[in-house]
Amino acid sequence: MAHEDDVKRVWDLMEKIGFCMLATHDGDDIRSRPMAAYVEPKEHTVYFLTDVESHKDDEISRRPNVCLAFADSSGQKYVSVSGVAAVSNDRAKIKELWSTPAKAWWDNAEDPSIRVLKVSPKDAQYWDSPGTAVSYIKMAAAALTNTRPAIGDQAKVKM
Repeated sequence: MAHEDDVKRVWDLMEKIGFCMLATHDGDDIRSRPMAAYVEPKEHTVYFLTDVESHKDDEISRRPNVCLAFADSSGQKYVSVSGVAAVSNDRAKIKELWSTPAKAWWDNAEDPSIRVLKVSPKDAQYWDSPGTAVSYIKMAAAALTNTRPAIGDQAKVKM
């Protein structure tokens, strides 16, 4: 598969899955939390809405390298993205990203505590299998034949 196809596959999987675990550095520890991703391949960016009071904003200001882990376990599709994050108070972008799920956290896009978290991916790895049932069948067949199962595509990708 050509590099461009792998990069497109990463963006497509992130868009399809939609939610990820955002991992940041908290001193020597790594902290993760679920986040709704706004995937913008044309901007080479993954955006999130966050709150000014959240600890992740402070963690990112100290160490901006983050990991985004997308998982669709029922479809056996996974993406891990390493990138650089930045937090801003871009009110126009907040209004652009505002959607119904954000109402679970804020009343409206005008809330002064909302911030935009922008992640610029550096590299990624994806695993894209044909699904749980097919994967289990292929693993069973491989076990019977002493071979390794071919259970989908995976690649490391420079973004």
